[in-house]
Amino acid sequence: MAAVETERIGRVCAAICLLSVCSLCTGHTRDRQVLIELNPGSPSPPPGDLLHARAVGDNDTLHFLFCSQGAPTLLLVHTNTSFSTVKVCLHVDSTTKPSTHEPSDWCSPDVNFLFLSQVNWAQFNDRNHSGGLTVEPESSVLYSTAVVFNRLLEYDDINDTADPTSDLFPPYDLQDFRWSRLNLSGLTALLCGNTAASSNGSLCLQLSLFETEGRGQHWPRLLHTANSSQLRVWLDGVLPRATRSRFLLELQSVGGASPLNRVEVHRSIDDEFTPSIFKVSQWISALNDSSDVLGFVQWKPVAYRQADPALEDAAPCRHSEPRPQSGEAVAAVSGLIRAFYKEPEATGLNGAAGGRRLAARRLFLTTGHRHDGGWFGNSHDPPAAGRDLRLHPEEGGGNGLRANQLMAVFDHVTSLCVSQLGLRRLLNMFLPDVTHCKMTSCL
Repeated sequence: MAAVETERIGRVCAAICLLSVCSLCTGHTRDRQVLIELNPGSPSPPPGDLLHARAVGDNDTLHFLFCSQGAPTLLLVHTNTSFSTVKVCLHVDSTTKPSTHEPSDWCSPDVNFLFLSQVNWAQFNDRNHSGGLTVEPESSVLYSTAVVFNRLLEYDDINDTADPTSDLFPPYDLQDFRWSRLNLSGLTALLCGNTAASSNGSLCLQLSLFETEGRGQHWPRLLHTANSSQLRVWLDGVLPRATRSRFLLELQSVGGASPLNRVEVHRSIDDEFTPSIFKVSQWISALNDSSDVLGFVQWKPVAYRQADPALEDAAPCRHSEPRPQSGEAVAAVSGLIRAFYKEPEATGLNGAAGGRRLAARRLFLTTGHRHDGGWFGNSHDPPAAGRDLRLHPEEGGGNGLRANQLMAVFDHVTSLCVSQLGLRRLLNMFLPDVTHCKMTSCL
């Protein structure tokens, strides 16, 4: 253990989630105008930041909300109008409403036009009220889904099986992390945090939004469109608690009508951008007659041990089956989920695609395989300065609303994963290659 305590993981990229809309119910938007505002209307820095981005198309809008109050959460709402707005009206009373507005004005679209320009921060920070954050007009909402980054877990893989055991170290609850302020740079926002008890490295999340189509420069050469957002997650300088530690990242996907309830694996030939990887994983929902617009999450099951990897740095990744979880438990750890979803109870598959009910499932993603020696192989060499896990998603899949939990399992050092979550029409089961994912944990 002494050797372990003196070794820090130089820079570990733990993959995670890329939310994106890959196909919309009407037409195809090539370009969007993205407008971003951070903590709109807050008189002082709040306990956790709230970012709102509107990606406006010709006849629709994608609302991305990224919040570090509690467990970091990314919420995506798709509407069928270019004029939809996000509004916060959290149980305003005489002690919290602005002195210049009556309650009716405080909650009016005029006050909140385009951005969250008037937020009841006292109520939002309290995190005891549900249903206070809405997208208006509510009838324009086609789909909503969110990803919550809940916990980071670790276990000692003594037998080198790459299978999580019940003998886990105490988890890192991300809702209890000390999160930095969101650092905005153009269409990118960076968030890093660590435990309050120590400075044992940090977990970072980087959100990127796009106004047009493009592709990443490094494996797996992520392809994005104006309908995409990417969220990369990595560990930096984390001190493992065992000689053969593997990490798990617990993710929860939240929504209303059609839950992400199964993962499908398909053959994929994309050797130009992801050499030697011929499979794609899709976290999808069951078909739902209430809407032809559903979301999906995709990734390529590959991890890279270096930030600038060679082919020999690739490692396989695995996933578990999604499992149900209490919707109320999800809302309890995320201020954004509590504010947006009105009914934080686990529900059936009923409800409109744009509904705001909440249920949950969880999934595990694993890097490595049995007897691979973890990140150190059989040599037990110290970790490299940077290690990357990358997932590369492919064509379409279905994913819905409702809450699901994803657990991503990392090796001794964790890596950087990006996966894609998007929307599609049921009649268009497979879309052009619009997503690529880097991975160690992915949704």
